[in-house]
Amino acid sequence: MLTFDVVVVGAGPAGAAAALAARREGATVLLLDRSDFPRDKPCGDGIASEAVTVLNALGVHGVTDGYPPVERLRLVAPGGAAVARSLPRPAHTVPRRVFDERLVRAAVAAGADLRRHTVREVHDDGTGVTVDGRFRAAVLIGADGAQSVVRRALGHAVNPPGHLAVAIRGYAPTTNTSEQVIVTTEQRWPAYAWEFPLGDGTANVGYGEVLRGAPLSKSYLRDRLDQLIPGSRPGVVRGHHLPLSTRRPSPVVGRVLLAGDALSLINPFTGEGIFYAVLSGSLAGQAAARKTDYRRALRHRLGRHLRHSSFAARLTRHSGVVDAAVEAAARDAAVFDRMVELGLGDGVFDLRTIGRIASRLGHRHPAAP
Repeated sequence: MLTFDVVVVGAGPAGAAAALAARREGATVLLLDRSDFPRDKPCGDGIASEAVTVLNALGVHGVTDGYPPVERLRLVAPGGAAVARSLPRPAHTVPRRVFDERLVRAAVAAGADLRRHTVREVHDDGTGVTVDGRFRAAVLIGADGAQSVVRRALGHAVNPPGHLAVAIRGYAPTTNTSEQVIVTTEQRWPAYAWEFPLGDGTANVGYGEVLRGAPLSKSYLRDRLDQLIPGSRPGVVRGHHLPLSTRRPSPVVGRVLLAGDALSLINPFTGEGIFYAVLSGSLAGQAAARKTDYRRALRHRLGRHLRHSSFAARLTRHSGVVDAAVEAAARDAAVFDRMVELGLGDGVFDLRTIGRIASRLGHRHPAAP
C-alpha cells in the first residue's frame, strides 16, 4: 500500500489547488482522477480575476494566457431591463480542457504524484484514510465534483430540488469579442442563458435553471437556449449539475475534507464555481498539510460572503427584485460592481446597494394610497 501525507480525489480546479497548497507546505501528495488530461468538462468556462489571484498566490501563473480579457458584462433582467458596464476586474473565458490541464500540470511540477484511478471506496479508521485498499493518507481531500464518491462515502446525500441546478453548454460562432452576456428569464425563474466569448470568433453558450423535482431533457434545455440567445446554434452540447451553496454538507468528517463542487460550493446567485473551487481547495490543502482547522479557515474566508449570497438567492426568487437590481445597477456603477463581486468573487451586500435596489423596487411597485 502506498502511503502519502495527503491524498486528493479529483484533479479539477479544487483538487489541483489542494495539491499545490499541500505541496507548498512540504506534504507528500497523491492526486487521483478517473480521467486522463487534457479532458473536457461541461462548464461556462468563465474565469474571474478573483480565481486567478488565488492561483497566483499558489505560484501558478499564465493560466489565462492566449485568451484575451473580457472587459464588460451585459445583464438582461427577467422583465427586459438591461445594464452593460465594464467589469470591476477583467474576466477570461478559458475552456476547461485547457484551464484544468494547466492547473494539474502545475501541481505535478510542484511534486504531486498524479495517477489515473477511479475511486470506489474510502475508509477512515481514525488513524488514517484508505482508498480502495491501495492508497493511504493521513488526510484525504474529496474534490471529485458534483457526483462526488467521497461525499457519498461520508453519508451525504446529493442536494435536493431547489438547491440543485442543471445546465447545458456548447460552443458556437459569434461576432462578440468583448462582453460576457447573461440573459435571465421570468419563465421558470431562476434561470438564465449566457454567451461568454473566447476571443477567437467562438463563444461558450449555455442555459441553466434550478431543478424543482422533475427531470429536464437536453432538448428542452437546448430550446430554452435558442429562445434566449437566438441564432447561437452550438454544435455538441453537454449537460452538468450544479450543487448550490445554499445546501452544503459538513466540510470535515474525521480525516476527510471536502472542497469545490463536492462541498456544494456553487454560487446560487450566478452558478459560478471556479473561484470557490480554487479557494476551498487551497484552504483544504493547507489545512491538511498543517493539520489545522479547515472548517475555521473556510468560515473565516467565505462565511460572511456565503451568508450574503444565500440571502441574495432568497431575495431574488422574486424576479421583480432582479429587475429592480438591474435597473439600480444601470443607474449606479457602484451597485453594478457590488453585484458582480457578490456573484463572481467573495463580495457582500452593503447598505447602499440594498437601499438602491429597494428604491428601484419601490418605483416599480409604489405603495397603494
